[in-house]
Amino acid sequence: MPGAIWRPIPINFTNDGQDQVRGVVVHIMAGTLAGTDSWFRNRDARASSHFGTGKGGQLYQWVDTSDRAWAQAAGNPAWLSIENEGRGGDALTDDQLDRNAQVLAWAHTTYGVPLRVATSTSDRGLAYHGLGGSAWGGHTSCPGSRIVAQLPEIVRRAKKLAGDNSGTTPDKHKPYTPPPFPNGLAPGRKSPSAKPLQRALKAAGYLAKNVPEADAYGLQTQAAVARFHNAHPAYRAAGTSHDPAIGPRGWAALHRLAHTK
Repeated sequence: MPGAIWRPIPINFTNDGQDQVRGVVVHIMAGTLAGTDSWFRNRDARASSHFGTGKGGQLYQWVDTSDRAWAQAAGNPAWLSIENEGRGGDALTDDQLDRNAQVLAWAHTTYGVPLRVATSTSDRGLAYHGLGGSAWGGHTSCPGSRIVAQLPEIVRRAKKLAGDNSGTTPDKHKPYTPPPFPNGLAPGRKSPSAKPLQRALKAAGYLAKNVPEADAYGLQTQAAVARFHNAHPAYRAAGTSHDPAIGPRGWAALHRLAHTK
């Protein structure tokens, strides 16, 4: 990839080619860029990644994107991977956000990867390691909630690099006001209608575009709300990790995110 420092490794990857590239998967190294570079050259590692970033903005490429890096188990045949220097609980630095956006924009131009946050392993776009659950190696805490919350910002920057201005921030002189929260909105209820919620979830990248809209929201929309809450834990009910309901504060935050993407 242009702009990446080519650091090819002789082992720990498969050179029989990728299937259709669905997107880019974000990882955390649990270490340093130099340490990861050394580890990928160790036969005992049995791990690798296409790309890696340093906190200061270095961008390495270890594996050609026509080959399979060993990064996310069952996701290896269809997803590119990018490791990021740091440890669990870290957020990406501004330079790392730029490098991740650079990789995503290049994947968009080269492979047609859509510039959006992927909501499942069958979706396309920008994903994170933990999204794949056990099928992707069971690393559900990778790269961590702070980085997952930064995925929309990576997409926004990638859109700017790719010349797509649909993700730019609205004019500061025209502040966006979310629609009023519909009192009584809850899973399974048909009144008030859940369609505005579903449209906002789609626009923000938490619900697949092909999910039909309905007055009541069922399991797919509940899962999308839970993904939003996991990325923005301040808006979920205290003590819960998979909250299927959304309240006024979450409603406002979601609509702002949908409006600025």
